[in-house]
Amino acid sequence: MQSVERTAAEEPTEGRGGEGRGDEEDVLNVAAIVPRTEAEGPGVRFAIWVQGCPMRCKGCCNPEMLQFTPREAIPAETLIERACAAGVEGVSFLGGEPFAQARGLARVAEGVRARGLTVMIFSGFTLAELRERARGDAGASRLLAATDLLVDGRYEASSRTLTRRWIGSRNQVLHFLSARYSEDDPRFTANNQVELRLKGGVLTVNGWPLFGARRRLDGAREGAREGARERGEERDD
Repeated sequence: MQSVERTAAEEPTEGRGGEGRGDEEDVLNVAAIVPRTEAEGPGVRFAIWVQGCPMRCKGCCNPEMLQFTPREAIPAETLIERACAAGVEGVSFLGGEPFAQARGLARVAEGVRARGLTVMIFSGFTLAELRERARGDAGASRLLAATDLLVDGRYEASSRTLTRRWIGSRNQVLHFLSARYSEDDPRFTANNQVELRLKGGVLTVNGWPLFGARRRLDGAREGAREGARERGEERDD
């Protein structure tokens, strides 16, 4: 799981709206976008967080994105054009739960892949669950078929890990679903990172490890110590 937070004295409201579940054809209910990030998958990526998730994983890093409430309604074609104009290697879908808006995201994934970009998805469903769902859901089937990388599985706070890149808990798995990436790519074993951006009075924080709004910065030392314990490198200081 990857997280994003925006804080500002006055949150911008333009463009908000759309159906809570984002289920109008080819229109997505979007919670946040970071147009160029290196913290949400390999290379520089256009990251989209969708609003709404049917799961309630304890310790979810984006609790404000769980409810199926209207945020910003953006047509799939707009997202395709924005992603392809961003000069990125690929797009990453996060949330929320991307497969809760499978039809619209399938259109985005197909559109950007047709123009040479890659697609990475962070989902709370396991790959087996998604394949079963795809048997009766055309949108899920299309989205899964257009995915190059999938991080799957519920976030389990009791199995939290800081040493596996882009993975939040030990039960989650990174699946290579196409030939676009290989496991021996050194980017998949590099360190996790956090990015902060300040623009127009809005602070955007994204990346991993982040554990809730109040702990995202104050918990940095604790997170570093936990990572050291997992690697057997912790020192008494």
